[in-house]
Amino acid sequence: MGGMREYEDFDALGLARLVREREVSAREVLEEAIARAQAVNPRINALVARMFDAARASADAGSFDGPFAGVPFLAKDLGPALAGAPLTHGSAYFREYVPVEDHEFFKRVKRAGLNVFGKTNAPEFGLMPYTEPRLHGVCRNPWNLERTPGGSSGGSAALVAAGVVPMAHANDMGGSIRIPASCCGLFGLKPTRGRMPVAGGAVGDANVDLCVSRSVRDSAALLDAVALENTFLDAVTREPKKLRIAVAAGAMLGKAVHPECRAAVDRAAELCAQLGHDVTIDEPAGIDYSAVAMSVLLIFATQIGWLLRGGNPLPGKRLRAGDLEPASWAMLTIAQTLSAAELADALGEQRRLAHILDDFMQRYDVLITPTLAAPPVRIGELALTKGEIAQIEVLARLRSGALIRKAATEIAKTMFDWVAFTPIFNLTGQPAMSVPLHLTGDGLPVGVQFAARLGDDATLLALAGQLERAVSWDRRRPAPL
Repeated sequence: MGGMREYEDFDALGLARLVREREVSAREVLEEAIARAQAVNPRINALVARMFDAARASADAGSFDGPFAGVPFLAKDLGPALAGAPLTHGSAYFREYVPVEDHEFFKRVKRAGLNVFGKTNAPEFGLMPYTEPRLHGVCRNPWNLERTPGGSSGGSAALVAAGVVPMAHANDMGGSIRIPASCCGLFGLKPTRGRMPVAGGAVGDANVDLCVSRSVRDSAALLDAVALENTFLDAVTREPKKLRIAVAAGAMLGKAVHPECRAAVDRAAELCAQLGHDVTIDEPAGIDYSAVAMSVLLIFATQIGWLLRGGNPLPGKRLRAGDLEPASWAMLTIAQTLSAAELADALGEQRRLAHILDDFMQRYDVLITPTLAAPPVRIGELALTKGEIAQIEVLARLRSGALIRKAATEIAKTMFDWVAFTPIFNLTGQPAMSVPLHLTGDGLPVGVQFAARLGDDATLLALAGQLERAVSWDRRRPAPL
């Protein structure tokens, strides 16, 4: 890789301190990141657009300010616009789209001093919890190249896990920060709904942007910088109060929990008890998880419909055969036949879920669940079968509302078997984080999810800081590629 051997010993704030104190230059740190990216990308296929020259010019200008001054950063190829960089959303349809203005999120990222030098692989429109888009190809997990790094922020997580950067941009509409954090042994926080500038959408702001990182303090400092607050980094360094913690035993949107994921939760609960917290087996009652799954599916479909229709930045471009992958066609087809009453029902289910969780969290400060129902799956394991693709193609041609609704019901029954826990907190808006507390017997990372009350991101970050000090997960690294 590069020549700065101690590079991986520092998180983003640590690198910024080196640059600020002139122990290294921003250009030296950038060149190290570029060298590492070029060395590992042929094996993991995580970097899909290079902005090396622009980043070098920024580094040489030496005009960085903020908590991350001069630190190399990567942007996910899905979500907020970054001026001058392609924004494909992982789709051939948007292959030629290049925004001309930064979204507010990236304006704040740059003001924080981060130097963006590339964009990372993501599944088409972020629909899949794994990163295998037709446009850019399969992204692989540095911990095991036959396994997925998760999705939809899979490319970002893979590059952080591989030691290219200490943190990278990620966003989360159904778990897309927490899923790859779990798969790649990283920390991933989905902040409270409404705390961050959002990239737009059809239904509310279930999606939120932040990052995946090796250290808790990097995520907290970026949250401070982008949310324009100054409290979250402080929260990481202080011991949390004695917390009332509930541990969920059920599978929520899924059917079963893998023993390794259950063991990860059990050990996390035991660690929390050892740290002095009150831990109880309990979970919210009265949730119709099949109705919640349908609500998530319809909201996802509406988002895809909005992106390709009313929110399309290429309004004159027609959709043609081959522009979209089958899953995206399915979601677009559902969106086109969705009635206002059906969407209202989905949003009503979202509100019911939020009320149930709000009542439940009056008794507890934190709820623990697995992040995922199983460890990182094999590449291709969750891909659509030929039969499923053929069914989608037939439905897209027929445009029968009744048949499409029946198919949507069937899809919702199995869509969340692996991602059985994360979408819940996008619907409720609560902050939730995946913490890398466990490795399987064969060395695969498994995250544990912690959720708090709406707006109480600081409690999660204080607990995460305490857990990080107890476990020191940053010492766990995949073997060099």
